[in-house]
Amino acid sequence: MKQHLNYTMLCDFYELTMANGYFQTGMGEQICYFDIFFRNVPDGGGFAIAAGLEQVIQYIQNLRFDEEDISYLRGKGGFSEEFLDYLRHFKFTGDIWAVPEGTPIFPREPILTVRANAIQAQFVETFLLLTLNHQSLIATKSNRIVRAAEGRPVAEFGSRRAQGADGALLGARASYIAGCAATACTMADQRYGSPATGTMAHSWVQMFPDEYTAFKTYCQLYPHNATLLVDTYNVLKSGVPNAIRAFKEVLLPQGITTCGIRLDSGDLAYLSRKARKMLDEAGLTECKIFASNALDEYLIRDLLLQGAAIDAFGVGERLITSRSEPVFGGVYKLAAIEDGQGNIIPKIKLSENAAKITNPHFKKVYRLYNNADGKAFADLITLHDEVMDFTQPLELFDPECTWKRQTFTDYTARELLLPIFRGGELVYEVPTLQQVRDYCAEQLELQWDEVKRFENPHNYYVDLSQKLWELKQHMLTEQGRG
Repeated sequence: MKQHLNYTMLCDFYELTMANGYFQTGMGEQICYFDIFFRNVPDGGGFAIAAGLEQVIQYIQNLRFDEEDISYLRGKGGFSEEFLDYLRHFKFTGDIWAVPEGTPIFPREPILTVRANAIQAQFVETFLLLTLNHQSLIATKSNRIVRAAEGRPVAEFGSRRAQGADGALLGARASYIAGCAATACTMADQRYGSPATGTMAHSWVQMFPDEYTAFKTYCQLYPHNATLLVDTYNVLKSGVPNAIRAFKEVLLPQGITTCGIRLDSGDLAYLSRKARKMLDEAGLTECKIFASNALDEYLIRDLLLQGAAIDAFGVGERLITSRSEPVFGGVYKLAAIEDGQGNIIPKIKLSENAAKITNPHFKKVYRLYNNADGKAFADLITLHDEVMDFTQPLELFDPECTWKRQTFTDYTARELLLPIFRGGELVYEVPTLQQVRDYCAEQLELQWDEVKRFENPHNYYVDLSQKLWELKQHMLTEQGRG
């Protein structure tokens, strides 16, 4: 594994002005609790998928200011020399809890909590948000596309349309977590292990005197990976016939029957059906048909409803940029501070917009599973030290009718937020990418199909414990009085 970049200076400038202010006023060692959560699922979906924790861990472990950074900040003015000297010895010494990567997540519940002194806790905000926001967005979009393909492999093809190098690399990583079978991005395979795949572009076909020669040459060079792009000139008149000829002349004499063609334009449903018929009539029943060309979950769903004979999909710009909704609205909000005796003092942010009112205090999140079928039916947010008796019936607010409660019995509760750092030291065993991918698939199986609908998904229960709800109401009343 190559050495990780030091992203310490990848922060909003106000993190530094606040840090200097906390230092100058003696507030720098004030212990704070910050939550990361999001308010809305992209594309109107029923859930999102958490991703990016491994990069958060690498960032925390590499936090440091070098002399070049110190010199730059001195040149900006406004920072005391005492503060700059403090930064020379800067190291994260706090605690972090987070949900594992690949976990289905829901609005308004903490997916990561930071406990650290004010300077450290405030400083990490930018990188934590940009990392979790980006990868969770792409993982969520990728899984929608994978589910639309109904078991057919989906390859991520979006590097050339991604927003920068990290967008391509980390987007490919997130897509693999969420179920994509492969990526076109070579470095994503080299660095993270998301399998790289790809054969040819239209330019390969154009470089040769004719289409058949291009196909035959490729089959000779790569007999066990011969997927031919058949739409450079005319799919049905030349592309598929020339592919069939090359397969028969080069592959079949070697006993190779696995091969493929790729469609990248035109009416994919019509062309795939016609191509399937031609391949089958030629005896190439094992030849797979791949399709690409500005696809997303809705187009893939429609193609399959139209009877398209497509075996696998390549999805580019609409996946790697989450083009339909390219922002994951994760936020980083203060939830509590500690006094000099270690008592936790809850904090709340008010707003004219009710959705922006935060949940106060240091919290835990439990996922509740129905013992009869193992499916998740609700998440419960509690105070960190609240003792819950999960052997008793549990009443939760209906998310569609907040005045209505429903009682649940015969269930199992599991904590979602796991300790990642304690006292600045990593206490979490970072899983491999394959383990994260497998975990994600397992957790998605525990979600109801109704929650997975693309349109009007079932509203999953995310409720507050009675004590947390009462605390929030009390704080709303007190703060509202000014």
